Amino acid sequence: MRGLTTRGGRASLAASGTAIAGLAAVGLFTVACSTGGTGVQDEGAAHADAVAKATPSAGASSTGEARFAKTVDAVELIKSDPKVSERVKADLKPCSRDSYPVDTSYGNLTGGTVPDVVVNVMTCGDAVGMGTYVYRENGSKYENVFAAEEPAVYSAIDRGDLVVTKQVYAKGDPVDEPSGEEITTYHWTSGKFTQQYWVRNEFSRAVGEGDVVATEAPQPDGN
Repeated sequence: MRGLTTRGGRASLAASGTAIAGLAAVGLFTVACSTGGTGVQDEGAAHADAVAKATPSAGASSTGEARFAKTVDAVELIKSDPKVSERVKADLKPCSRDSYPVDTSYGNLTGGTVPDVVVNVMTCGDAVGMGTYVYRENGSKYENVFAAEEPAVYSAIDRGDLVVTKQVYAKGDPVDEPSGEEITTYHWTSGKFTQQYWVRNEFSRAVGEGDVVATEAPQPDGN
């Protein structure tokens, strides 16, 4: 479920949009170096040395934003983090062979020169979020700067902000049909995440319920 599927199979626009943005962040960082242009003109091919001077280096950034540099071992981050509860660590097991139920996103959340890392830990069977964490590079290691450990929680990066979605269940709700969701947007300010926006969506129980009445197609006029 990844904390994004709502009652009746409807996708949460806010949550799904941020998830797409979070997943696309890796691609954006990967291709970012090509956006600066090479200086090649229409009159003909530029000399190799001119192209080399015009092409930005892999670590350079004209916008000051962090560039994707390397991947991290998200499972190792979680297991070695003292801020992660023992319950989450105990439940973090491979779903098949070495495949762990962990989603990882990279993006500029805290204004550093290295992308921050968002890690979502889920259950194997239905991908329900158990905990979500943000790591910021601090010297030679990553520091946990945000953590939320509650059922059906999932976070993503949206235009430099952290968007956390939590599914809300009433008594008797099946795991794939929550009664609603809460979406909270956090912005990095003065060395910490502060809440900017909060939205609660309550889902209608009428949608998708009731009997479906089949009708016959109109018959062509015999005349």
